[in-house]
Amino acid sequence: MEYSHRYRAYPTPKVAERLEHHLDVHRQLYNHVRWDYENSLSANKPSEYDQNNKLPEWKQRWPLFSDMHSKAAQATVARFHRNLSNLRRKKEKGHKVGRLKRQAPSDYQSVTYNQSGFDLDEKRGCDRFAYVRFSKIGWVKIRYHRPIPDHTIVKEVTFKKERSGEWFVSFALENDDADSPDKPALDSLDASNSVGIDLGILNYIHTSDGKTVDWLALEDDYERLRREQRKLSRKEKGSNNYEKQRVKVAKIQRRIRRKVLDYQHKITTWLVREYDAIFVEDLNVAKMLQSDGNARNKQDAAWRQFISLLEYKGDLYSTHVVQVEASGTTKECASCGVETEKPIWIREHSCPSCGFEADRDANASMNVLQRGFCELGLGWPESTPVETVTATDTADIQRVSASHVVETGSLGA
Repeated sequence: MEYSHRYRAYPTPKVAERLEHHLDVHRQLYNHVRWDYENSLSANKPSEYDQNNKLPEWKQRWPLFSDMHSKAAQATVARFHRNLSNLRRKKEKGHKVGRLKRQAPSDYQSVTYNQSGFDLDEKRGCDRFAYVRFSKIGWVKIRYHRPIPDHTIVKEVTFKKERSGEWFVSFALENDDADSPDKPALDSLDASNSVGIDLGILNYIHTSDGKTVDWLALEDDYERLRREQRKLSRKEKGSNNYEKQRVKVAKIQRRIRRKVLDYQHKITTWLVREYDAIFVEDLNVAKMLQSDGNARNKQDAAWRQFISLLEYKGDLYSTHVVQVEASGTTKECASCGVETEKPIWIREHSCPSCGFEADRDANASMNVLQRGFCELGLGWPESTPVETVTATDTADIQRVSASHVVETGSLGA
């Protein structure tokens, strides 16, 4: 299994200058790789292998490129072709796509060392600090808040400069799947150790066993962001005051992103520890963001990021995580399957066919659970959640506060 550890970095001014220099050199290499690809004949476009073979020639022709470590240069070539493949896949799915753009200095923020060109010294630092050496750059101090496990292999290391000016170092790790515990057997799953999750509007998530998790309070952060953005709009672009204010805005935006990511880490850790199987809707988030109304709330929810984290934590904690078809989970009755149209402001489900009543999101989460069992080929669980359903009276719903999620999820986040 592959995963990563990320650490805050504190380079000295001299080393930070070298990091900046290498960022710019790799940006120029990326743009040259793009130029070489774009200007080749359509019938003879160079592959990643072809352009890697051109690197020695380019280093002789442009001495600037000789400053780079060979593996880091190959990783930059691989980045271009990976972006190209992603663009090609989107086109095959029917999306309208253009061409890869030339990278400006503000766009290119990271450099990756693949397999070699780096060293980690855990003993050199003290008080939870360590040092990473990058070839042709030097030693970089990092806050080593969690050690890299002994049984893992470091595949690559990336240094990155955020728009706020902060530096980070990330380690891509791989461990042997044989060392990971097996996931529970499918025939052992039932309604008591499995859960369906509805990604909601009034609550962040609503589970099929009657639990809800509140939204993260970000109103004060957004008010501060709007205030600082208004100040930025009054600065002269390119001036020192503009740059200072831009960094201030970037730090607030970073704070919001970190809050959301940290909250999601803790929710997902709590879920994978609590259940053997988790079923979640396969949402088309990009389409949802293009729809009218509530777009910013959907953006803040970062549901696609939440689902990705849930799948990652599922592998880490040996929990089944399955995405199911999202269409109709709100309309369909969890008891009899009859569909009923419900506007967004109707928060209760009342089936005209069987009389089943429940909270709207509770009904949707139960449908997600049932679809999840069908997706695994198990059919409906013997003890369906409808038998112990939460009634329309929302006072009976077990609300899981943000502080509870933080407390239970913080150890493995």
